Amino acid sequence: MIGDPLPSERLEGQLLPKHLALPIFASDPLSSVAYAPQELLMILLLGGLSFLAFAPWVALAVVVLLVTVVLSYRQLVKAYPSGGGDYEVAHKNLGEKAGLVVASALLVDYVMTVVVSVASGVDNIISALPWLAPFRVELAVFFVIVLAAVNLRGVSESSKAFAIPTYIFIGSVFLMIVVGLGQTIFGTAPVAASAAYTVQGEQLTQAAIVLLLLRSFASGCSALTGVEAIANGVPAFRLPKVKNAQHTLVIMGGIAITLFVGLTALALISNVHYAENPCSLQGWAECATAPQLSLMAQIAAAVFGNSTIMFFLIQAATALVLLLAANTAFNGFPLLGSVLAKDGYAPKSLSTRGDRLIYSNGVLLLGLAAILILVVFQANLTVLIQLYIIGVFVSFTLGQTGMVRHWLRELKTPGAHRGSIVKSLSINALGAGMTGIVLVVVTITKFTHGAWIVFVMMPILFLLMMGVNRYYRDVATEVEADPTTTFGATGDHAIVLVGKVQKPVLKALDYAIAARHESLEAVHVSIDDEETKQVKKDWVRMNIQVPLRIIQSPYRDLSYPVIRHVKDRRAEHGSEVTTIYMPQYIVGHWWESLLHNHKARRIRQKLMLVHGVTIALVPWLLDSSDLLYGRRSRPLPGQDRRGEPVRPVPRAPMPPAMITTTTVAPPPVAPGVSRPAASRRRKRK
Repeated sequence: MIGDPLPSERLEGQLLPKHLALPIFASDPLSSVAYAPQELLMILLLGGLSFLAFAPWVALAVVVLLVTVVLSYRQLVKAYPSGGGDYEVAHKNLGEKAGLVVASALLVDYVMTVVVSVASGVDNIISALPWLAPFRVELAVFFVIVLAAVNLRGVSESSKAFAIPTYIFIGSVFLMIVVGLGQTIFGTAPVAASAAYTVQGEQLTQAAIVLLLLRSFASGCSALTGVEAIANGVPAFRLPKVKNAQHTLVIMGGIAITLFVGLTALALISNVHYAENPCSLQGWAECATAPQLSLMAQIAAAVFGNSTIMFFLIQAATALVLLLAANTAFNGFPLLGSVLAKDGYAPKSLSTRGDRLIYSNGVLLLGLAAILILVVFQANLTVLIQLYIIGVFVSFTLGQTGMVRHWLRELKTPGAHRGSIVKSLSINALGAGMTGIVLVVVTITKFTHGAWIVFVMMPILFLLMMGVNRYYRDVATEVEADPTTTFGATGDHAIVLVGKVQKPVLKALDYAIAARHESLEAVHVSIDDEETKQVKKDWVRMNIQVPLRIIQSPYRDLSYPVIRHVKDRRAEHGSEVTTIYMPQYIVGHWWESLLHNHKARRIRQKLMLVHGVTIALVPWLLDSSDLLYGRRSRPLPGQDRRGEPVRPVPRAPMPPAMITTTTVAPPPVAPGVSRPAASRRRKRK
């Protein structure tokens, strides 16, 4: 499904030119223009139709902030092109804890990018095809799975798959803006279907008006999401990486601003009325039964007309690009995860490239997290949008603050080019100040509407990353080579565990003989007298010279008697290395795993805790394993009929049988007495 594996030398071929990097890394901020104006106007409408007069000024504030952030990230890309983005900047300039705060914020934001983008895309699909409304959650989960599958094919493959829909979206929306503004200029301004609906605004105090405007600005700032993805994805660009990333960032910012301003203007011209509660729109009788058309759908219907080709093209392109916006996160999350794993703050598996040269474990983890949130919140965009952009502005603020610290340090460097450094310092200082103010605004306006969940998730991730790092540090210290720890063994003994005299056991015995250990014995733990008698008979019948030791186990424990036997031998022969051979069935069906190897697995787990013991697993491939390996032990179809014999596997000749019986019975331990103490008393006795 994900394609043939790619060799490591093909990694350069997976790097992206600018025209493919734009749809990969900029699909999130570009698609944000499909719902950022909608959210901005929806919040203003809570105060009544008159509050829409504030929309141009709120939109202007969002545009100024977007320009500032784009310019700030150009400086960040230049200074830190390794792909760590805001995390690396904060970690190196503000310290470990600030870096982990940024990392936790970005991880949450990437998950929410997938969730919000998919939910918004499904919203637009339902706007065009209302009969799909009951399947909202199922559609959302399906699209996350599809996106994860496409990304598992590799960065180059996914960029080609996503490029055409992104460019169609940009072109069709730009055409709609031009046509709509042209109609307005020539006196036939478009009119939205919701223009006839009125809204009864509430009486608001002066403080409430200010809070409403701030909340509208905070919702409009969702247009900034994804800007940081290019800074995190610089390693995925072709050479020259920094210059290509900076150019892509500027192009992305220019397109996003143009579409955001154009859609906001058309929404105001056509009098789009989009309400948080559809039934607050007075004059719309079907509010309880019909889904509310998205802002994009209402503008497209007003400009081109309902049920026209252009209407459905724009709806399809919008839905596609909103779904593909999640792809920004599917690229940024695995890259950030790999950086965190290399620094020891995330599991090492996140730094491993899969068959298609991408960090596939990160893709899978992101997909599972997004599906979980979509199911819990029923893919409700109005609720999910409240959890959004908090993490973005946490990372924006700390990242830009870290850049200010970076440039201040650069100013002190002898021979530094002060002019360019002061310019960069000013841009990043302005960015830090503005994003810090917006972070406060976003937190205040969204906290009680569900954003508090983000402030719970971030500390949990922070503590998990600190714990992972502490664990890796402890393990590294524990296994580090030092001059005091020495290793040396004075003997080499082998044990073959025997349950029944069967082919897998004989193969394990064959391997042990071939390894030429200093001493070798077979051990059977007796828990059933009849079974033990049969093992002895079979051992003699097979004429095996390797000594068979029978260890009695009155308490029916298979592992403790073997452990006791190994420890007794080490006490007698010194620091002897004991290799224990155990056969293991290799099966081809998942359900066979439920029927085999459980007892052997439990024995292995206990034996591995004994000093001086090495476990050697000898595989025995059952017939079903040909599903995995293509091997078959029984005759092929027609082989018997043609008289072709199946050649047996040649084995080393077994020497004559020798059998020894030993009884090892662990004494019962009195309550409150540890087993080592009981063992010491038994030894003295």
